[in-house]
Amino acid sequence: MILKTTIQGFVTAVKGLLLTVRHLFGAKKSRQSFDIRKADYFDKQEGVTTVQFPKEKMPIPEVARYQLHVEIDDCIVCDLCAKACPVDCITIESIKSPVPIGNTSDGSVKRLYAAQFDIDMAKCMYCGLCTVVCPTECITMTNQYDRSSTKLTDLIYSFAEMTEEEIAQRKAEWTRFQAEKEAAKQK
Repeated sequence: MILKTTIQGFVTAVKGLLLTVRHLFGAKKSRQSFDIRKADYFDKQEGVTTVQFPKEKMPIPEVARYQLHVEIDDCIVCDLCAKACPVDCITIESIKSPVPIGNTSDGSVKRLYAAQFDIDMAKCMYCGLCTVVCPTECITMTNQYDRSSTKLTDLIYSFAEMTEEEIAQRKAEWTRFQAEKEAAKQK
């Protein structure tokens, strides 16, 4: 019994060492980049299997889900992306305007100012639901994925471009407009 166990342990150790030596010499070959969509992708993997990041990068599929980006000039501040987000990583604050303030690139009329448009990428689960519901397609997923940081606050991206003074001015304009509207109703 002891002899059988000893022989089995020796055979197992030799198999493990042979596998290690085979990979050691196989590592001399550098890995080639292949299209992941090909059927024989896994059959062609030879050599070093670890990608030498950042010098070497894996090809990114066209439909990959990575970093979110907002083209704020195209945003109508409809808040649909924030409502669709299952983890509440999008924070939007809008200010109404008494008159239309412009058009987006697709011709949609903008009637709201974006006082705040923040995305907390530390919370984001990269589901892409926010990009699907956006009527003006201003929120998109980019191919950027390497945004490492040691502080969580660095992962909160702010896309709103209004200053505190502009926000106060726009709110005052809306309050004045509402007051004038109420005064006109009472006459």
